[in-house]
Amino acid sequence: MCIRDRISFAAGALALACVSQAAVAGPTLDAVKKKGYVQCGLTDGVSGFSATNSKGEWEGMDVDICRAVAAAVFGDPTKFKGTALSTQQRFTALQSGEVDVLLRTVTLTQTRDTSLGLSAVAASFYDGQGILVNKKLGVKSAKELNGATVCVQPGTTTELNLADWFRANNIEFKPVVIDKVTEVVRAFESGRCDAFTDDASQLAAVRATQVAKPDDYEILPERFSKEPLGPMVRQGDENWLGIVRWTLFALLEAEEYGITSKNVDEMLKSNNPNVLRILGVTPGAGKNMGLDEKWAYNAIKAVGNYSEVFERNVGKDSKLGLQRGTNALWSKGGAMYPWPIR
Repeated sequence: MCIRDRISFAAGALALACVSQAAVAGPTLDAVKKKGYVQCGLTDGVSGFSATNSKGEWEGMDVDICRAVAAAVFGDPTKFKGTALSTQQRFTALQSGEVDVLLRTVTLTQTRDTSLGLSAVAASFYDGQGILVNKKLGVKSAKELNGATVCVQPGTTTELNLADWFRANNIEFKPVVIDKVTEVVRAFESGRCDAFTDDASQLAAVRATQVAKPDDYEILPERFSKEPLGPMVRQGDENWLGIVRWTLFALLEAEEYGITSKNVDEMLKSNNPNVLRILGVTPGAGKNMGLDEKWAYNAIKAVGNYSEVFERNVGKDSKLGLQRGTNALWSKGGAMYPWPIR
């Protein structure tokens, strides 16, 4: 190689290095660091996923993922703020920059991922749409709901799935469209509609925590759809997309390798190279995203691994008592298959 070629090659390599370096710190991360917190779009009223308690504090599975992102970025899970959004507000709020990440029990679909200027991160919870009815109605299947009134929220995949399933089964129904989930529950409980449709996990939350007599209600066996729920961010900022995605994967990888909020400090001494990469003892993953190498350690220390997050909010340690099912790790028969941190 001649001197001129070597100079050209070196200049090209330097240019590539500069481009790579510039790609690390994206506009969202810069803005988040400047204001000092992560703004998360949530829903106020879905127990187990995101709701405020009697003290006005945010709780739930989606909230814990938000806290994990804050811990990954700042080393402090309290550096987040929640914005309660309706189904009709949520995408506009993310598009406009009002929130940094949308964690509002959002179903990840092709249309939402390609036509709204938004990007799906990854599924944090696999669900399916169901129907909740009062036992007094005397039905055991959704196919017995011909002529029924059904409460549903507008602007959701739930509304579309409801119409598709009833039409496909030649069943007539009358939708009662109400925006806020708390108002939907009140309308349903008062008898304004015969049935209430939503993701099955959210129906379980409503039955367990939001009606006066939970035993009076049951979820019918049919599931109308696939509902992979997960975070969304704005398109065009791959750095921020990566931060949110890999924070979620870190919680899943932690479960896979037996890292918990209680033993994470002890695991810093592990002989497993995968564990050392996850926790930042072996450096690289943090630098790739413009974060401290302890980003995953901080997230796991703050909220625990995925199993801890699940069981505490919607699983066996919660009022909902949901089974892991599809949300179990791939190694235990579920669909949760995190990409490797390496």
